[in-house]
Amino acid sequence: MARSATATKRATSTKTEPVDAKANGSAADHGVDDATYRDFFWTYTEEPHRTRRLAIIKAHPEVTKLCGPEPLTKYVVAGVVGLQVLLAHLLRDTPFWSWKFWAVAYVFGATANQNLFLAIHEISHNLAFRSPLANRLFAIFANLPIAVPYSASFRPYHLTHHKSLGVDGLDTDLPTAFEAIFLDSILGKAFFCTFQIFFYALRPMTVYRVPFTWVHWVNIAVQLTFDYVLACRLPGLFTPHSLLYLLLSSFLAGSLHPTAGHFIAEHYVYEKISPEARDPNNKIPIPETFSYYGPLNFLTYNVGLHNEHHDFPAVPWTRLPELNRIAREFYDNLPQHQSWVYVLWRFIFDEEVGMRCRVKRKTGGRVVGGGNATVAKEANWEEDELEA
Repeated sequence: MARSATATKRATSTKTEPVDAKANGSAADHGVDDATYRDFFWTYTEEPHRTRRLAIIKAHPEVTKLCGPEPLTKYVVAGVVGLQVLLAHLLRDTPFWSWKFWAVAYVFGATANQNLFLAIHEISHNLAFRSPLANRLFAIFANLPIAVPYSASFRPYHLTHHKSLGVDGLDTDLPTAFEAIFLDSILGKAFFCTFQIFFYALRPMTVYRVPFTWVHWVNIAVQLTFDYVLACRLPGLFTPHSLLYLLLSSFLAGSLHPTAGHFIAEHYVYEKISPEARDPNNKIPIPETFSYYGPLNFLTYNVGLHNEHHDFPAVPWTRLPELNRIAREFYDNLPQHQSWVYVLWRFIFDEEVGMRCRVKRKTGGRVVGGGNATVAKEANWEEDELEA
């Protein structure tokens, strides 16, 4: 398969090679109706990460030594939180609709808050401290410049995403049927990419709800206190514009921003899937996690190394490149993206890529942190295989 500007394979021979429509006929010629081509990619196969994790451990048992907290994380988080507070101070008297306000929010604020989104992602796996409690509280600190309390809720939903990858009704990273129907157009996909931060914030609650714990209440209380003090109680240092700067930074971080490309790049299928692979009865694995090895990883806790992350969630961001180096024979042949910006561009304008380009399973996985999802089934995974 030739390299493309978006998803490439470094020497692969899988069954998901691009299909030439003219040479291979239409969907009907292969016994696959048009409705199937417009649906999600349903599969009966197990998610690939557990199998690959066990194979890598068997071939390279030393990779387990890469697991564990990264002390550097707390210093990076403190620096980025400090940067955002400083910029909120400097923009306190700048008009909201000025080019300066929006330029700083887009270039610096959105990048910084995307970094904090992914710091919270890292912390959700207990990779900042050894103590789970310290990680929960530090995530609340990292949440401050985001201006909306979410770190406590993010963790159970995200760990369920790991344990229930692609499971319909459990993996809240999957688009809902409503999104797939009403956003299946260029304008719809452009709307989704522009406002995707709201979809990722609100979608989980429409799928299932996790129980409120004391961590949620602390998260809300600390965040609302911070916002109130920033906007109202320190007029010499901050103004309501300071809070608006942080909110705008969070919005832009999840909108048409280069670093926001990772949301789509991670699990949307950009490969052309053969008619045989589209039939779940054939049990042909479809690529469902994609990595990116470009420079934006420097700003995003190496989240681009996403196959590596799903294979070993207990390996922190600083050691994911070493994991890739040690187990390179397992990763060289996997599909990858070359540009998050092009991921966004192609998602919007390529009619073959869209909201339905996700692998789905009807069963498997389990909920982390409770919830009322009745379709969950206990997966046969050992705790030390995946727990972070």
